[in-house]
Amino acid sequence: MNEQTAAKPRKPTPQLADYPHRVRDTIRYADLDPQGHVNNAVFATYFESGRVAIFREPDLGIGVPNATFVLVRQEIDFLKELRWPGDVEIGTALAEFGRSSFTVVQTIFNGDICAAAGRATLVMMDTVTRRASPLTEEAMAKLSPWKYRGV
Repeated sequence: MNEQTAAKPRKPTPQLADYPHRVRDTIRYADLDPQGHVNNAVFATYFESGRVAIFREPDLGIGVPNATFVLVRQEIDFLKELRWPGDVEIGTALAEFGRSSFTVVQTIFNGDICAAAGRATLVMMDTVTRRASPLTEEAMAKLSPWKYRGV
């Protein structure tokens, strides 16, 4: 077997317990496409619900005065179909920190089945200048408890 035909190592199956923040959402009939499963674009909406929940929930205190977090990149690995009716649980965690950005890792579970895994890069943006702003010590302190718990 040569390098071109060698099997790639499989990524480990995500575990919901590795994602410290979780929210539930309902699979709606309107989420379906003509194939009868949840449309791929809706997965991005489920991930958005998870990100918005972690940054907007007042009890979490993640908000930073005069700043907001904006999405600049998103990747999704589709692992299983989702069908209506049902519910999903979206797990969210923070994985890597840069100067003004950080990576969010997420999963979508339907019961015990992981339907998708995703990564998103968010940048902290100054709400006045509308430009990227370095992550402050305050922002890092607020984000750090939500770090990814997996390997």
